Amino acid sequence: MQRRAQPGFKRPCRDGFASTHHHTVPMAPTVPLARLVLVALLAPRLGVAFPSCDYPVHLWCSSREIAVACQVESHCTNLSRPAAAPVELSLYYESLCPACREFLVQELFTTWLLLPAEALSITLVPYGNAEERNISGKWNFQCQHGPEECLGNMIETCLMHEAKNFSTYFPVIFCLESGSSVTKNLEACLQVYAPQLDGGRITACVQGDTGAALMHRNAQLTEALNPPHQYVPWIVINGKHTDELQAQAQASLLGLICRLYQGEKPEACEGSRAHKAAGSCRH
Repeated sequence: MQRRAQPGFKRPCRDGFASTHHHTVPMAPTVPLARLVLVALLAPRLGVAFPSCDYPVHLWCSSREIAVACQVESHCTNLSRPAAAPVELSLYYESLCPACREFLVQELFTTWLLLPAEALSITLVPYGNAEERNISGKWNFQCQHGPEECLGNMIETCLMHEAKNFSTYFPVIFCLESGSSVTKNLEACLQVYAPQLDGGRITACVQGDTGAALMHRNAQLTEALNPPHQYVPWIVINGKHTDELQAQAQASLLGLICRLYQGEKPEACEGSRAHKAAGSCRH
């Protein structure tokens, strides 16, 4: 579902801003007892040893430790593997940065579509190289690409606040970032991807104190980055940002997530390949 990047996506843009274990015994193991009994009876004749297995057959699949000791783990279908933690990716970006839009549309959204939810967890922080000032108790924002970018950041932030669910708001953000206008296509994108959302509530958030408070929080999250961000998109993987991780994510995010995920590799991980890295928007 990759879409062609908008003109200018690959041009970096610069700006003059200052720089104990608990075991439960199941009532009955799911593996057929007859098969385990047969294995137990035949084991001595076949030369198979169970050096640590001092448990009766009906308990062999009652816990992983017992199954391993009795060398029948592969037969105990009731013992699922511990779930692996998803790879956590945080994207710090701004709505009109060409390189941010390219990464979000061509890499992040596509990778999210291809991978199961248990493999990848995404956090979006639209703020980027903006600056904030508190004037008479109200937060005001100045953005790298002008007032329209501040509006785009606010729309996406309020959209996330109203939708709550990532799988609901991310396709809408994809629609905004891949379309002709980030700030003018909200209603159209909602109709296609999230008709259950109330565009009026999002607009009220954008125009009210809630939106400013949410954007202030994005500013705090961005300012707290360690190391401090130098450009956007700024990509943090499992709480870390390095030049190497950034380059790998922009070259082939799917390949990077597939390498880092410790669980059973999803089908989409077969044959993932790298391609040319994108640019950035610097301070």
